[in-house]
Amino acid sequence: MFDDKMLMNLQSTLSSSGILISFSGRFSQGIIEELGEAIMKHMEAEDRPRNDIYNVFAIFVETTHNIKKYALSKEGSKFYDPIYNSGIVTIGRNNEGYYICAGNLIEKADADRLAAQLDSLIHLDKDQLKKRYKEQMKKALPPDSKGAGLGLIDIARKCSKPMSYSMRSIQDLSFFTLTVTV
Repeated sequence: MFDDKMLMNLQSTLSSSGILISFSGRFSQGIIEELGEAIMKHMEAEDRPRNDIYNVFAIFVETTHNIKKYALSKEGSKFYDPIYNSGIVTIGRNNEGYYICAGNLIEKADADRLAAQLDSLIHLDKDQLKKRYKEQMKKALPPDSKGAGLGLIDIARKCSKPMSYSMRSIQDLSFFTLTVTV
């Protein structure tokens, strides 16, 4: 059972890590909208530049929608329930700026593809990312596509430093974490 000492320790950990908002569980459109609204209001109250507010909000929305869409795409899989309940996102602030850290369980079969996609973006500069974005927009979508493949490129374009990720093996799944700084 979660007790008062555990709650106090959690609050201390969140505070010392600069975490402003954290959510763990199933992402719904309503939850995404409410959290997005809260972070925008917080940043506006701090008189943050509009561009920073927009970038943090856009990255938050893209990462949480990716988690939600991935979970829904696994309906019928034996891993559906653990995947659907595994989403987590934190938004915080440190000496480098605002950061968004999001994670979820993914099937190991999807981990290599996602890692390759991220590896192809991490070392690109802003001009190369802009070029990749334009090239991707011109591509025809495969029939089984779940999107245009622009989301991660757009996230990379909005970062103030290269995004980072990790994959941790958990039995038949991997826990994927993406960290982005604005």
